[in-house]
Amino acid sequence: MSHFAKIDNNNLVTEVVVAEQEFVNSGALGDTFRWVQTSYNNNFRKNFAGVGDTYDKTKDAFIAVKPFPSWTLNETTCLWEAPTAYPDEGKKYDWNEDTTTWNEVVPTAAIPQIPPIDYPDDGNDYNWNEDTTAWVEII
Repeated sequence: MSHFAKIDNNNLVTEVVVAEQEFVNSGALGDTFRWVQTSYNNNFRKNFAGVGDTYDKTKDAFIAVKPFPSWTLNETTCLWEAPTAYPDEGKKYDWNEDTTTWNEVVPTAAIPQIPPIDYPDDGNDYNWNEDTTAWVEII
């Protein structure tokens, strides 16, 4: 099985399907010239097609929607690139278009702590009380 992208009159991808080449060629999906094979492994046509992407016939490549106005297209890979490289510090970052910089994502929720005392095994229900560091029976 192969993946095929349906291209509209503006070269926009409107659908991606898995099908045999013979099935696409049969016309069962409509005009055969509207279907362009895409590679899930990016073996050809640069990138796997997604709905909303553009197919550039000249580059023979699928190009995703531009994520931010400041980003530019890498003509070799047909991928969008930020004006500054993603930090290589092992942390998670989000793009800030207003400042055209990467901002570190800081977790906002505390990670729940595992109580240091085993849950009582007497058949009753308990809640952990962080203030007293003890299990409190639910009555």
